[in-house]
Amino acid sequence: MMLPVTSLLAGIFALLMVPLSLQVSMRRAKLGVAFGDGNDNTLRRRIRAHGNFIEYAPIALIALGLVELGNAAEPLVVGLAVAFFLSRGLHAVGTLYTSTPALRAGGMLVQHAAFFVAGVWLVVKAV
Repeated sequence: MMLPVTSLLAGIFALLMVPLSLQVSMRRAKLGVAFGDGNDNTLRRRIRAHGNFIEYAPIALIALGLVELGNAAEPLVVGLAVAFFLSRGLHAVGTLYTSTPALRAGGMLVQHAAFFVAGVWLVVKAV
């Protein structure tokens, strides 16, 4: 069974992971730092933007896929996908390019709300 919304988001996330990862690798190469952050704030930000993406994107895709597979209403599935996409984008941009926590915090709030909605829907569906 094809999950079109989850498949689209998985493709987008795969594409977003490339620049996040490359930024870390390129900075490491420039600084000659193989492990850690070399006490470099730019590298530290890049590591966290990539790391946070890797920490949350997989479970977002799993939750979304299960909601979509469970035949949830299309607006719910699309809404969750948009929320997960926006949350990852806001967090990455906030981590990489701003010194205030507003974008990161906004991204995390959107993400937590989407996880909560997906989690409640999945638990209700399961019981």
